[in-house]
Amino acid sequence: MSAELDEVYERMRTTGPEFDGWLSNHGPMAADALLRLGAGGRVHAWLDGYADRLEEAPRPRWPIPPDQWREVLGDPSRLGDWLSLFDRELAERPWVDVLVTWWPRLLPGSLASATHGLIRTGHAVRALREEGTAPRRAELAQALGYWAARWLPAPGRTRPDGDRPAAGALDGVPVLAGPGGFRTRLARVGEEPGWAPAVRAAAAPDDVPAGLDALVDAAVQRYGRWTPGSPVMLVHAATAPRAAALVLPSLPRELWAGTYRAAWVTAAAITAAYRSPQPLPDPPAGLSVDELVDRAAGHGDEHVLKFAEVAVEAAGRGVPTAVGSGLRAVALV
Repeated sequence: MSAELDEVYERMRTTGPEFDGWLSNHGPMAADALLRLGAGGRVHAWLDGYADRLEEAPRPRWPIPPDQWREVLGDPSRLGDWLSLFDRELAERPWVDVLVTWWPRLLPGSLASATHGLIRTGHAVRALREEGTAPRRAELAQALGYWAARWLPAPGRTRPDGDRPAAGALDGVPVLAGPGGFRTRLARVGEEPGWAPAVRAAAAPDDVPAGLDALVDAAVQRYGRWTPGSPVMLVHAATAPRAAALVLPSLPRELWAGTYRAAWVTAAAITAAYRSPQPLPDPPAGLSVDELVDRAAGHGDEHVLKFAEVAVEAAGRGVPTAVGSGLRAVALV
């Protein structure tokens, strides 16, 4: 798989992180998911179809001085400059050093582009930990640059300091019914009276790896119930904290608690914005992982592919309805 993944990154290298104004380029992430689901034979045909939608990477205009990054954090008009900054940093320093420097700076803005900066970073870091090739460093530069340009913090109270388990805490977030896109709904989250009491999930540093897995598993399970609210957007309540879990082994322990907090708030905010007020019954248990992989690969939607990979992992950790949740994504996206 190693050579195939590098080929994917090489094919995607000249494409930008966005297209059609603001849509996220899922190519590297979805192709990575296909490979890890064991459907690598479909990767290049999938990319052939997907790449036609993409645009060239934006060119840099003005360098971002090292002491002025805060001034342009979250400025999408500087996307080309952010991509150039991380290309330069990753050419000059070990990738782990760059990651550790920027992770705490970017983490409070994990909702950037509906969490795609975080998710793309998670895929790239996992790949680099497996093998530190030039295409993988270039992919991390794209991920971090995209995240920085679209950096978006959650509004309102965002520090989880309680002791509720992830599943119960997710059940407690408010339901934001009504019109509006992601940023509109997000702006209302902090104003909801039920938001602050619900933000109560926390984990001590030693508990963060298991805590992130529990958060992902809770989001996968609840996707099967809440998916009528938004089959696409609710995928990210699971894939975003899972991306944080992919990065965790490359971080020093002093960054683990903050990573969990950001992952929790991100999953909770997406859940609040998009969960259905009229949930479905849980999907049946005991369904076939092989069927999910085959149907997700045949479906081909980038969100379905990424969610299928996470659902298969959750099934491996004993979540009985995980495969059913993945098949609901196949049916409803």
